[in-house]
Amino acid sequence: MATHEVTNQVPPLSGHDVAADPALLSWVDDAELHSLGRLAGSEEWQERGRLANTYPPVLRTHDRYGNRIDEVEFHPAWHDLMNVAVSHGLHAYVDGAHVERAAKFYVWSQVEAGHGCPISMTYAAVPALRVAPELAEIYEPLLTIRDYDFGLKAPLTKRGLIAGMSMTEKQGGSDVRANTTIAQPVDDGYVLTGHKWFTSAPMSDVFLTLAQAPGGLTCFLVPRVLPDGTRNRFFLQRLKDKLGNKSNASAEIEYDQAFAHRIGDEGRGVRTIIEMVNTTRLDCVLGSAAGMRAGLRQAAHHAAHRKAFGKYLIDQPAMRNVLADLAVESEAATTAAMWLAQHRPRLGLAVTKYWVCKRGPAHAAEALECLGGNGYIEDSGMPRLFRESPLMSIWEGSGNVAALDVLRAMKKEPESVQEFLSVVSGVDPRIDKALNELGTALSDVDESQARRVVEKMALILQGALLVKHGHPAVADAFLTSRLAGDWGHAFGTLPKSTDFAAIIDRAVPKL
Repeated sequence: MATHEVTNQVPPLSGHDVAADPALLSWVDDAELHSLGRLAGSEEWQERGRLANTYPPVLRTHDRYGNRIDEVEFHPAWHDLMNVAVSHGLHAYVDGAHVERAAKFYVWSQVEAGHGCPISMTYAAVPALRVAPELAEIYEPLLTIRDYDFGLKAPLTKRGLIAGMSMTEKQGGSDVRANTTIAQPVDDGYVLTGHKWFTSAPMSDVFLTLAQAPGGLTCFLVPRVLPDGTRNRFFLQRLKDKLGNKSNASAEIEYDQAFAHRIGDEGRGVRTIIEMVNTTRLDCVLGSAAGMRAGLRQAAHHAAHRKAFGKYLIDQPAMRNVLADLAVESEAATTAAMWLAQHRPRLGLAVTKYWVCKRGPAHAAEALECLGGNGYIEDSGMPRLFRESPLMSIWEGSGNVAALDVLRAMKKEPESVQEFLSVVSGVDPRIDKALNELGTALSDVDESQARRVVEKMALILQGALLVKHGHPAVADAFLTSRLAGDWGHAFGTLPKSTDFAAIIDRAVPKL
């Protein structure tokens, strides 16, 4: 007996176009996107994504002679991934090109999610930097050029720049107004002294950060290297040992009289940096949607090639329900993300950031389970996807912060509620019924009910967008299950009336 003969194993999922995603292509369908999609679906780049996580970054605080250098060392695969992202403009905030950029970010994030962090922050830095036009004039061209130039050098001597963010402190977390970092004015700027608990992508060239100036909490631009080529007094204390996102470095840092440029007026730091936060929140939604699509694709590919009890899994009714349900969730997330990239509504972004990012871990867990025990093994790639999935809900405001932000927006900007209603009202009777159930919640919400209300708002918005922009079978399944209540508590509980064939066909990758 040939005990080691390999049978009934699923072939590798490679050699496909990741951009061949029907929910995405209804928004963007161009040659550059498909070129990037074929790279993303290749064995070569999937391997680079694996290597970047297998060999995470290492902090080098000193050189062999004892000189302080504060550098982060990466596997070459990280730089390869960054180079593709930058050369395709995923980092570049270009007016009028946000939908195209979002589509590319969504596709390339499915190769490896960690390097999307500095790419996203570079994209998001520009709208905040524009509060200081004199700084934007100097730095914006370098933050948008498609040239990846890694290494600690004076910013204005480099071909292109990457931006990071450094806001939270150990005593405050999301409560950035509790920050204790001090900013003291000097002749040509400010010097900062303080300890930051989470600094994203510490190998970046410039950072947006918050500190207490004489006039209150203020936003600053901090370069890693000064114009004369000397290192700024910006010291890396340690890299965080994270659950996921292993390829990307996150650090604790200390400013010890670090030089900085002020962005905006003193005392208006939160108002200034919120431009960056809102833009990175869009990428949180895109990242979660990308993770869902990647998990769905793996699950559908496995089910199409694996037999159990005499039939392929994809032909078995219970599995078909699970796959269709995962596909509905994925397409709802993708459709909402692309609509947000096009319209960028204040309220819709906060609502969707809360809900879509919350759904990511549950979706990843169910997709992993479709592979059975094989999905629990690192070689499948599913554990990395699962570990990555909670981050988007935590980054840029975890669940309560995001939900309460929706309440604040509705109170301070009542016109945003009317804008929301104009998008969702009259689209489908099931949506109108759900709106009626919200009642007065859109104008007066108790904070203890924030999550409940925001969840319903997110489902209403996703349902309306699927009706307007999605496939009819997907839209009907979403509304029937998520809003009309014909659904269980786990994935795989869609009603019998669901058009399973039409939905699953959109999910199986075309090799």
